[in-house]
Amino acid sequence: MGTPSGGWARRSGVGSGVFRMTVCARKRIVRDYEQVSVQAETLSVPLDLAALFGRVAPVHVEIGSGKGTFLLDQAQAHPECDFLGVEWANRYYRYAVDRMGRWGLTNVRLIRTDATAFVRQSLGDETVEAFHVYFPDPWPKKRHHKRRFFQDQNVEQLWRALRPGGVVQFVTDHEPYYQSAREVIARQADRWQEVPFERPAGAAEGEIVGTNYERKYRVESRAIYALAVGKRPAMQ
Repeated sequence: MGTPSGGWARRSGVGSGVFRMTVCARKRIVRDYEQVSVQAETLSVPLDLAALFGRVAPVHVEIGSGKGTFLLDQAQAHPECDFLGVEWANRYYRYAVDRMGRWGLTNVRLIRTDATAFVRQSLGDETVEAFHVYFPDPWPKKRHHKRRFFQDQNVEQLWRALRPGGVVQFVTDHEPYYQSAREVIARQADRWQEVPFERPAGAAEGEIVGTNYERKYRVESRAIYALAVGKRPAMQ
C-alpha cells in the first residue's frame, strides 16, 4: 500500500459504470458498483454504519483490503455481518469493488482513503465489532516506522471505535513489525487482553488467513506471525 497524497478521490459514473482500466492478462473490464463503492460526499461524520449498509448488524472493518480475498470469503460465510474494506491503492480498490459486485454481495462496502485518518475521523465510538489488519506494509526502514499503521495512536483509536469485547486481528510476515505490535499492546495492557486468533473462512489447511499475500509468502517459505487482542472495558 502506498502513502496517500490527499483525501478522497472523486470518481465519475454510478451504477455498474466501467472504470477506465483493465486488469489481468485477459484484460477483464473492471466495473464500478454503486452498492459496493463508497463516495466521500455520501458519508456522515461520524459514519452512520446502519445507513451505509441499510440495516443494523455487527460491522467488521478490514484495514488494507487489497484485492478483497478476505472480504469475499468472510462476507459469504457470514451474511449476518457487514464488512467494510479500507484500501488506498487505487488498482486494488477498483479490483475489489468489481469482485464484490460480480458476486452480488450486499454486505460489503469499500472505501478508498487513508486508513489512519478514516479510523480517527469517521468511525464513531463503540461502533465496530472487529478490525482485521492483514499483511500491512511493514515499512522496514527505521526512518519509516512512523508510517506503520499498528502504532500507539492508531491502536488507541481502534480501541475507541470497538464495541465492548471487540477484537483486533493482526497478521504479518515481518517479525520485527510483529514484535513492535506486541510492544504497542503491552504499553496499553489496561485496554487489551490477548485472545485466540480466529481463522477466517477462507483460510485453507495450514493457512492463518488465506489471503493472496499469505499464499505468496508461504511459497517463499516466509514465517507468518499472528496476534489477536480483545478490548478490555475502560478503567473506572
